[in-house]
Amino acid sequence: MCGVAGYLNRNGAPADERIVAAMRDALAHRGPDGKGMHIDGPLGLGHRRLSIIDLRTVASQPMHSPDGRWTIAFNGEIYNFRELKAELDKAGWSFRTRSDTEVLLAGCVIWGVSALARRIDGMAAFALWDAQERRLHLVRDRYGVKPLYLWRTPDRLAFASEIKAFLVHPDFRVRVNQAALREYFTFQNLFRPHTLFEGVEHLPPATILTVDRNGERRETYWDYDYSKPEPVDEQEAVATLEKLMAQAVERQLVADVPVGAYLSGGMDSGTLVALAHPHVPRMQTFTAGFEMSRIEGNETLFDERRAAELMAYTYKTEHYEQVINAGDIRWSLPRVVWHLEDLRLGMSYPNYYIARLASKFVKVCLSGAGGDELFGGYPWRYYRVFRSLDRDDYLSSYYGFWQRLTTADDRKRLFGAAADDEAEMFDVFKSVYADAPGLSFDSPEDHISASLYFECRTFLSGLLLVGDKLSMASGLEERFPFLDNALVDFATRLPARHKLSDLEHMLTVDEDAVRKKLLAEDSFAGGKSCLRQAMAHVLPSEIMDRRKQGFSSPEASWYRGENAVYVRDMLLGKDLASTEYLDADFIRDTVEAHMSGKKNNRLLIWSLLSFEQWCRVFLGGDRPDSRR
Repeated sequence: MCGVAGYLNRNGAPADERIVAAMRDALAHRGPDGKGMHIDGPLGLGHRRLSIIDLRTVASQPMHSPDGRWTIAFNGEIYNFRELKAELDKAGWSFRTRSDTEVLLAGCVIWGVSALARRIDGMAAFALWDAQERRLHLVRDRYGVKPLYLWRTPDRLAFASEIKAFLVHPDFRVRVNQAALREYFTFQNLFRPHTLFEGVEHLPPATILTVDRNGERRETYWDYDYSKPEPVDEQEAVATLEKLMAQAVERQLVADVPVGAYLSGGMDSGTLVALAHPHVPRMQTFTAGFEMSRIEGNETLFDERRAAELMAYTYKTEHYEQVINAGDIRWSLPRVVWHLEDLRLGMSYPNYYIARLASKFVKVCLSGAGGDELFGGYPWRYYRVFRSLDRDDYLSSYYGFWQRLTTADDRKRLFGAAADDEAEMFDVFKSVYADAPGLSFDSPEDHISASLYFECRTFLSGLLLVGDKLSMASGLEERFPFLDNALVDFATRLPARHKLSDLEHMLTVDEDAVRKKLLAEDSFAGGKSCLRQAMAHVLPSEIMDRRKQGFSSPEASWYRGENAVYVRDMLLGKDLASTEYLDADFIRDTVEAHMSGKKNNRLLIWSLLSFEQWCRVFLGGDRPDSRR
């Protein structure tokens, strides 16, 4: 796990070594174990190293082919690198290291970049320079686990693992991308590849960008494919899943440093610990909990320490806990925003704290992200739309659900009366499906598959970005066994009836009742059915029977209680930075409605706090102390 940064001058001007070094070292937190740089005429390539596999200096980067033609800088881990290495050995490559980086380099040289990308099982973002053809390849993994940002000028293409590498370039200016801002305050996410920084975009997942004297070319080499569910009986599906889960966990334990795991009270993280136990019998595990003395309502269920302790006891892990209290947001938010850069999803500062804790003991941590999105962990979402009349009805209904923060009328107030963006935001939502392989909308099962596709492409993508940025803030590598290639391919082919145990019952329920949120949430929670059955013999019954609970802090209570003064100071005080872009009266009404108990605005308040802090950090230069 590392940091990559550099640029290519399209006009042939030589790259500036000082600028490349500054860009590289802006990512020092991603790679505290080493640094390297390569300059070749117009190409400047920098790398920061977090040593995980082959800790020797011979495996440092940028890494060059023996003939000097090819140079690679890589961020990520390739879990099947040993299998690929064996094939490349037979093809004649003489390996000098034991690293997965050299396997990538050799694979690109012998098989070609596109063929190699399709064979990677892991997480990867890398830059490959062909000195002979003067050609740059930028590549991102299937799922977009590892970020890679792009910034263009008429004469330059810059790339980096984080946007802060661009901030040190003398030509870069921070400006707010208004289209991205509206999108964020609609979905609490960005579905297009742009960012809040004008002129900065993501290289999309599963994409190869090739740049040479002939211009730019893009290739998308993979996508989630829910179009071909395979008929399989339940018993066979459970047996196959059990085998694939064990293989995925074992494969992702490869490392030359200690590997730990996050451990909530849920089934996904519990599954990873249970399956890792035979290979790492004294695994270190980490849980974040919350100080609950003044918490009310459903938020009293948010603390998962007791369930996590049960798992730790069952599998005899060396267990550590972080207790988060209301005051922790004030200290952490500037740091969270500085590292996150590109705002996504809900309350993420607990992720920062738990990664910070884990980094004191291990360099690698397993995470359960992906289990819900692949195996149907949110049935109350799918049951809103699973009996839609057709594609248009489905898209309209699901779009209404995913407006997590504001409606079109809200945005007219928030951004001004001219911001009539309903058609634009609906088009943004629909664009997620534009290139979806073979999806149909002819049956309830089709609609469930379409929902899972959407969540993998959007919600999971946001989770992965948050996971990468807030773990790498502490020099910690997160791994995601649920995103094993064979496991993902199995999940996308698995019929919906094997993921949702109450699907047959739902088909008999009155449609109007299905659409009532509380009924769907409270009565129909049979998600991840196949996974539950596959893990029934390894997880304690108390874990298997627990109601679905996401990793979320009790902000609704804290915003009205101990953090009320902080929220008012940040959002209702004088000289707010964000009110150049957002309406102050709308912000005030949002805060007051929450404080009075009229409405639970915790998600919207979090996003308003985050954007206010974003403006202070990136526009006002109020950057936090880089020390953790």
